[in-house]
Amino acid sequence: MDLEEPDVVVIGLGPAGARAAAAAAAAGLDVLAIDRRRRPGVPVQCAEFVPMMIAREVEGVGATTTQLIRRMLTIVDHGKPEETPNCPGRIIDRARFDGMLAQEAARAGAICRFRTTLRRVTSDGTLIMSDGSACRPRLVIGADGPRSRVGAAIGEINRDIVETRQVTVSLTRPHDATDIFLHADYRGGYGWLFPKGSFANVGVGVSLAERQHLKPLLSALLSKLTLTGRVGTCASALTGGAIAVGGRLCAVGRIATMPALLAGDAAGLTHPVTGAGIAAAVQSGTLAGRAAVEWFGGRRSALDAYEQELGDVFDVALARARRRRHETLTCYRAGARPDARALRVGWISSPHYWAA
Repeated sequence: MDLEEPDVVVIGLGPAGARAAAAAAAAGLDVLAIDRRRRPGVPVQCAEFVPMMIAREVEGVGATTTQLIRRMLTIVDHGKPEETPNCPGRIIDRARFDGMLAQEAARAGAICRFRTTLRRVTSDGTLIMSDGSACRPRLVIGADGPRSRVGAAIGEINRDIVETRQVTVSLTRPHDATDIFLHADYRGGYGWLFPKGSFANVGVGVSLAERQHLKPLLSALLSKLTLTGRVGTCASALTGGAIAVGGRLCAVGRIATMPALLAGDAAGLTHPVTGAGIAAAVQSGTLAGRAAVEWFGGRRSALDAYEQELGDVFDVALARARRRRHETLTCYRAGARPDARALRVGWISSPHYWAA
C-alpha cells in the first residue's frame, strides 16, 4: 500500500473543512481533504438558514442565497405567532454554498476527494481510507460532523445529540420569516418552517432518546400547515441528521505523535438551543487552517492559541444556550411537561433567555 504524506489531512469538506483546507493550502501547505459525499452539500441536512453577518466571512454567499429573512415568528403550543422583528438572515442553497467553498479550497491548492471516508486510524497515526489508500500527515483537522471519527480518536465525543427529520414542500404564498414551533412534544428540540422562495424546509428535531417519534411529529406538523393553507400537499427531499447540542469540546489533541484539531460540528460548536452551526463552522474552520499554518511556520503555541480563541469566540453564547436548554429539559422530570411559559423563556426570542 502506497503511503501518502501530505502536510495536512482535512476530514470532511463541509463549511468547516473547506475553509480549513483553503486557509492551509493558500499558505503553501500540501493539503488533502476528503469527504464521504458524492458532491458537496448533498443531501441537504439542515434548514439552510445563516445569519446576515456571514457575508463578512464568505464574500460569495450572495450568489448562493435563495431568500432573505426579515423576522422570526414563534408559535408556542399552537397559539398565535409572536413576532420578533429585525431578525435578518439568509436562506442559502446549501449544495451551492458547500460547492462554492469546496471549489475555493481546490483553487487554493488543496486536493479534494469525494466518496472517501476515514475508515480507521492505526496506532502509529496512519489514516486508512475507504478507497484503500493510506496517509500519514503531519497534522489532521477533523471537520467530519457531530459523530467525528477524528474526535473519537482523540477522546472528544459529542454525547448530547438531537436528531432531526425534514422535508421540502411548496409554499402557497410568499413568506419572509423563519417560523419556530415550540411544543412539549418536541422534547429537546423544536419544529420549523424556513421559506426558500416558492418552497420551504419543514422539520422537527428532538433529543436522541425521542427519535422514534420524529416521523409522526413531522407528519402532524405538515398536516397542520396543510390544513391552514400554508403549504402544499406534496413533500420531497426527506432528510435527517444529528445535531450536537452539548457545547464545545476540547478541540486540540493528538493521534500518536500527530496533532489533531477539531472544527465546526466536530468541535461541538453547534448552538444547543437553535441547532445553528453553519456560521460557526465557517469561522472555526478558517481559524483551524490558520492555526495549522502558524504551527508549520514554527509557532508551537499556535494550537493552544486555537483552543483559546474558540473559547473566546464561542463559550459565552454556548454556555448560555446550554443553561437554557437544561432549564427546559428539567421540566420533564417526574413525568411533567414544560408549559407555554417554560417553552417561551427557553427560546432565543425571549428577554429571559438573554438574562445573566
